[in-house]
Amino acid sequence: MNNYAIIDVGGKQLLVEPGRFYDTYRFASIGCKVSSFERKVSVYRVSLICFGSELIVGRPWLNNAMVKIRILHNCFDKKNLIGEIQHKKTGRGRKSGHRQEFVRFVVESICLNGKNLMRV
Repeated sequence: MNNYAIIDVGGKQLLVEPGRFYDTYRFASIGCKVSSFERKVSVYRVSLICFGSELIVGRPWLNNAMVKIRILHNCFDKKNLIGEIQHKKTGRGRKSGHRQEFVRFVVESICLNGKNLMRV
């Protein structure tokens, strides 16, 4: 794991490597609709880039750095149960919950100052 970057997407920071895919919450800036699958997006909120033995840290973000990603599809997490409501008379209950919606994307390249440092 010599070549990686730390980016901020979906409200959390991810350590990403080129060629791997990741799941995150919906992108607020693009508002992923059904038509946006296989869409290429550039993420400019890059906190850190590690390339070989070189480590470049931003405060809070790196200038002229971006990570190019491609959105694959939507996916769902396992169902989160909110709670179980018990009825007084029958003793039966009902579970309620939701499935968190994720966006799966793959990292294509990591760029710094217009040059591709790492590419798939």
